[in-house]
Amino acid sequence: MRKQLLALPLALAFGLALAAPALAVDEVNVSTGGTVPGPGLAVHGHDVVAYFTDGAPTLGSAEFSAVYEDATYRFASEANLDAFEADPAKYVPAYGGFCAYGVAVGKKFDGDPRFWRVVDGRLYLNLNGDIQAKWTEDIPGNIVEANANWAEIRTVAVGDL
Repeated sequence: MRKQLLALPLALAFGLALAAPALAVDEVNVSTGGTVPGPGLAVHGHDVVAYFTDGAPTLGSAEFSAVYEDATYRFASEANLDAFEADPAKYVPAYGGFCAYGVAVGKKFDGDPRFWRVVDGRLYLNLNGDIQAKWTEDIPGNIVEANANWAEIRTVAVGDL
């Protein structure tokens, strides 16, 4: 009798696991929480256009937001929102906003919007100041490595790397 009682919950759990939809992989680094409805927040709510126009990390506003590739981007102004909507690929950070150095070594670490650089018209984020210093020792080489790795790890969940 005890074996039958244990077998039922296991069978139900296994059946539910098979019936559950596959989880989305981590292609874009987003923050999620109960206070932000919709797709997760990209770049910790910072305005990606401001890196190009103001040369500084700037917090965006929920008033000016757009969803692109399953992530919510916020902007400091309507003009920045309009610029993003006209050409989002120009402004989104490389590697889905994950740390550029992390991707160069085959990992997906959080990209901190305070540690950034625009290189050849592309926004790159890094985990922290120490990692960014390491990344800047060989930016071209790290970008080559990261581009090659991103092709392989883009659709791999963070926990599987």
